[in-house]
Amino acid sequence: MRQFALVLCLCVSLLSAAIADDVLRVAIYDRTGESKGPTTLAKLLTQEKGFEVRRVSGEAIRDGAIRDADVVIFPGGSGSSQAKHLEEVGGEEVRRFVREGGGYVGICAGSYLASAEYPWSLRLINTRVIDRKHWARGTGVVTLSLSTEGRKVLNEPSERVEVYYGQGPLLAPAIDPELPPYTPLAVYETEIAKKDAPSGVMAGTTAIAAAPFGKGRVLCISPHPEKTGGPNHMIEAAVRWVADKD
Repeated sequence: MRQFALVLCLCVSLLSAAIADDVLRVAIYDRTGESKGPTTLAKLLTQEKGFEVRRVSGEAIRDGAIRDADVVIFPGGSGSSQAKHLEEVGGEEVRRFVREGGGYVGICAGSYLASAEYPWSLRLINTRVIDRKHWARGTGVVTLSLSTEGRKVLNEPSERVEVYYGQGPLLAPAIDPELPPYTPLAVYETEIAKKDAPSGVMAGTTAIAAAPFGKGRVLCISPHPEKTGGPNHMIEAAVRWVADKD
């Protein structure tokens, strides 16, 4: 009986370890701990789907809070504000995390942050930002055209999808010699050109980009598929892809 109990305990331990290995640990940047964007993301990345989500501030990241995560998400907001609250130490923590095999998903502001464009950017992906002068070009629903690779990575059967745009970056290749080229997964097929922004600029620019960084993966999404109307499933697919669990 004693031997049976030991075997049973061992089996339970092994099963628990296997279940733990299947759970994706996702850290979502949230400066205040109660921001709307991270709340929306947490509702999509549920335990039932195999995710363990926690929110982390810039201070927490500086203290090593993402070191045991599989993926970090930087959501919408302000890329420069995210960089400011990370500070240099926090920014290097994020770079080290991805370099050593972690995954990074940037949505809107998080795509500005990951780019190679600004002095405060983390330079995780070889992107620059088109028409910086008119970054506040307005909001609305736009159409994306997905590449074959984009449809595969984002688990999207359609070649075109509609998604909410909230003044995310219009991405194009940068020329940082230390970074590999990115793969465009989707481009903007239609555009927003309000607030004196010129027409004919946004269409054709990269909306979703992916690239390796060290041993890790980076995926930047300029628009907002996490919003009502989606396509929400792209968020789950993006997280699984950067975690190398697609």
